Amino acid sequence: MSEIQEFFPFLIPLILLQLSLFIFALHHILTHDSYRRGTRGLWLIVVIAGMEFIGPILYFLLGKEES
Repeated sequence: MSEIQEFFPFLIPLILLQLSLFIFALHHILTHDSYRRGTRGLWLIVVIAGMEFIGPILYFLLGKEES
């Protein structure tokens, strides 16, 4: 257990970053109608299935339309 506690200062910011990217990506997908590539359903699946960092980052790089 003490080994895990040593990594907490490193893990907590990563977990917060992951959750904030996930929530922001979901919010953006649900509040916007147009995307550069794909549809709303596709991006919801990508972001939810790839909840790690990959799904939200893919959305912001490939799917989010410039305002």
